[in-house]
Amino acid sequence: MAPRLGVLGWPVAHSRSPAIQNAALQAVGLGDWRYQLLPVPPALFAETVRALPRSGFRGANVTIPHKEAALALAADASPSARVIGAANTLIFGPDGAIYADNTDAPGLIATLPFEPAGRSALVLGAGGSARAVVWALLDAGAAEVRVWNRTPERARRLCAELGGVPVQAAEPADLLVHCTSSGLDESGRMFNSLPVDADDVVTYSCVVDLVYRQWDTPLVSAARAHAVHTVDGLEVLIAQGALSFERFTGTRAPIGAMRAAVRHE
Repeated sequence: MAPRLGVLGWPVAHSRSPAIQNAALQAVGLGDWRYQLLPVPPALFAETVRALPRSGFRGANVTIPHKEAALALAADASPSARVIGAANTLIFGPDGAIYADNTDAPGLIATLPFEPAGRSALVLGAGGSARAVVWALLDAGAAEVRVWNRTPERARRLCAELGGVPVQAAEPADLLVHCTSSGLDESGRMFNSLPVDADDVVTYSCVVDLVYRQWDTPLVSAARAHAVHTVDGLEVLIAQGALSFERFTGTRAPIGAMRAAVRHE
């Protein structure tokens, strides 16, 4: 049975991971491997993941809303995934044992235009991706990481567990990182659900949006219109995907091929 990989999410049809990972597999000579979409609702997540090794899967990436559930399923996990409390990468052993890792955190740091040490940040969201971002920034020496969420209690809980400062309003910072799913809304009403508007982006030195789609999200478009440095979700996806690829295959990731697969679609 040819080795298989995939990305688990709900929804997941928008994911560019298959394009990125299949290009990487071809580039390193693993053309018999296949990477596919795995749309799985939360109620079926645990059952589906446990069945994947028997179907020839060597591993899987995990996206919204399953990252915290993915960690809970694992028999073992990397220290960073345990501390973060969420996993975006699952590796299956020959006996079906599940190992969880988190490449979101180092992937984010790799894309930033400056070192986070001594800097301030505002993180929008309190889910699995936000947990990775908060931990990564604090681990890299950020002076202050503020966390906003539409449900304030979730932001308070995240900060109590990982550090950071829960806030109910947005204030200027060196870095703004958007981790909610609102950017997937094609209606253009993204700012209606966030504590910032299009003109507020000038109060940040860099804007990172973990959401990606066919066109720029409203947040990335606003930042670029105001000449603010941006990191879009595709660049973060490529960085964390490269790390996942290396864990899946034991082979150095061909980042150029991965970037070309989505930037030149």
